[in-house]
Amino acid sequence: MFATPKDASFIAGGTNLLDLMKIEIETPQKLVDITRLELAAVEPTTDGGLRIGALVTNSDLAGHPLVTAGYPVLARAMLAGASGQLRNKATTGENLLQRTRCCYFYQPDSPCNKRNPGSGCPAVKGENRPLAILGTSDDCIAQHPSDMAVAMRLLDAIIETLKADGTTRQIPIKDFYCLPKNTPDIETVLEIGELITHIVLPAPMKGMHTYDKVRDRASYAFALVSCAAVINVNNQGELETVRLAFGGIGTKPWRNEAVEALLTGTDGNLDVISQAADLLLKDAKGSGQNDFKILLTRRLLKQVIQRALTAKGA
Repeated sequence: MFATPKDASFIAGGTNLLDLMKIEIETPQKLVDITRLELAAVEPTTDGGLRIGALVTNSDLAGHPLVTAGYPVLARAMLAGASGQLRNKATTGENLLQRTRCCYFYQPDSPCNKRNPGSGCPAVKGENRPLAILGTSDDCIAQHPSDMAVAMRLLDAIIETLKADGTTRQIPIKDFYCLPKNTPDIETVLEIGELITHIVLPAPMKGMHTYDKVRDRASYAFALVSCAAVINVNNQGELETVRLAFGGIGTKPWRNEAVEALLTGTDGNLDVISQAADLLLKDAKGSGQNDFKILLTRRLLKQVIQRALTAKGA
């Protein structure tokens, strides 16, 4: 777990950092082991929510009774995220700070604006099948890799941090990730030396919780397109509450509240779903090999909405 390190990096599970160190993409002179900090608890908050320590492993969080009961969308996203061995090691805090899996980012001899600002983005006209179609820029089209972060964005998580000067702050996850624009090397709003300590979730939401992940193989693969959803259908068959967040298509976990507002209060007919998909993908831009993600996202949105309506009527 690290925050734009200069000479040192925090390390917890190390499931991403160590990979990057092996190929010298990350080259910290020192590693600060934080695994002995008391940040491994999952506790209810006074307002009915949940406070999750940054050192809680992905396996422990996905299987925690308070998560499976109140936040099944989060549990499902985490179980879809990696192999069991990795979930046993990876921590909640470092999961939020995963780096992209763009192949050019992982090739030290290739230009990449995330690794070497100003060197260029060969993915724009190169191998870009898994990469983003929303939130991109001419300088970067790398997709955000985390499944857990998509569910956290859906749930309006608050990220608590400890800064190097000893002060603390709370960062809404909607403000946590940065769009690439012309500075794709800056991925979050964390300052140097700032440590994620907890993630706070609001009280659970009623409705169907689901996490759909479209990928090239059934396990241990990153999302081509994913959708975390909490949808509540009332007794009149109307979409009373709609929350949707998408992975695989954005340079950060992608949520569009205007899409949710458009669907809310409707019967989820095909015309409304089509309008919602148009709004969601209004600014989508394929780069060739990843053009298929636009149609795939439309289909996934339709599938999720219709499943919620069918489940209510069953």
